[in-house]
Amino acid sequence: MSAKDARAFVDSHRDEATTELFGITELCREFGITLRALRFYEDKGLLAPRRINGARVYTRRDRARLALILRAKAIGSPLSEIKRYLDLYGHQGEGRTQQLNYVIERTDAEIAELEKKRAQIDETLAELRVINHYSRTQLEARQRADAKNG
Repeated sequence: MSAKDARAFVDSHRDEATTELFGITELCREFGITLRALRFYEDKGLLAPRRINGARVYTRRDRARLALILRAKAIGSPLSEIKRYLDLYGHQGEGRTQQLNYVIERTDAEIAELEKKRAQIDETLAELRVINHYSRTQLEARQRADAKNG
């Protein structure tokens, strides 16, 4: 999902007036996760579905939270960090300033870490290219010598 698509997805789920509800199977299918995984997120306090006649039902807001959880998890954020972020944003939208500050802090840290990793990867790639070039040159020289002597 691109940043533009992610933004549109989150914005489309901000409307609390909607009564659209989703079942557990529906969300699992949509996001490609297991029932067990979704229940795990509930057990960790990341999601709190409503119950109607004993069945779990999820709002559009829950769906957006799940999308955020999965995106954060995909980039390596630990569940404790994801929970901290989600907890900053209350049910009525309170805590938005703290949430934004936290997001800025975490994304700055993640950007710095990824840039460091990219620099290490670039350095390793350069070393591997030198080794590869040297090895090819040596192999070609041996093959020429073998052909000349053979």
